[in-house]
Amino acid sequence: MQQKSLSYLKLSPLEAEVLQCLWEKEKMYVRDIYNCLKKERKVALTSIAVILDRLHKKGLVGREVETSRGGFRYLYSAAKDQKEFERTLVENTVNTLISRFGKTALSYFNERFSR
Repeated sequence: MQQKSLSYLKLSPLEAEVLQCLWEKEKMYVRDIYNCLKKERKVALTSIAVILDRLHKKGLVGREVETSRGGFRYLYSAAKDQKEFERTLVENTVNTLISRFGKTALSYFNERFSR
């Protein structure tokens, strides 16, 4: 469980941008996400496919398989909305700090948030 929660802390800039596209629209194909991102950055369609597979393995995106001409394709969606994702990210970060630094982290949080 600890390993999966830490994966939230390891998003690359491209992974974060892909998630942002998925939060703006409910479901998207690889090409849709590519079109969303190519306006802002130079990126290959295959790179988007690799990033989506990585995000799927991390549990951050879901995918449905659809049959199409010549095979199949994936329809991707964010596993959590942006607010839920951010809350999980903060929660995992705080839990990691507490497990790593114990009383020092708790003392800091008490000082910081008692104001």
